[in-house]
Amino acid sequence: MDHLRKRRDFLAAARARKCAEEGLVLQARLRGDEASPRIGFTVTRKVGSAVVRNRAKRRLRAAAAEVLSLAAKDGYDYVLIGRQATLTRRWPDLLNDLRHALGSVHAKRASAGSPSRTTKSDSGKDRPHG
Repeated sequence: MDHLRKRRDFLAAARARKCAEEGLVLQARLRGDEASPRIGFTVTRKVGSAVVRNRAKRRLRAAAAEVLSLAAKDGYDYVLIGRQATLTRRWPDLLNDLRHALGSVHAKRASAGSPSRTTKSDSGKDRPHG
């Protein structure tokens, strides 16, 4: 799996689908091609010093190697964002967070154009009461 290296790729992923879990945030962007998936990792300075951020990134890389190697879809860019809980979350829980986030961003993509969504006028909230 290739890595995201350019800032514009990270910014494009930030404008796409995202799912926040306790241990991480996953952003997933459909590129529109059928190339192999790419992945990027980031941890902000809010999480801690460089040593702490690198430890969080190492945990995210290991989780991605375990989960995304099996479940990532071609044509997608994935960005994993570390949180404070990335460092302290139990390993099985962190893996479940990533699995759930991955399922969520792909489910959102599949149901984005579903006709079952109700609009304001369908729900009756914008109709007069009298």
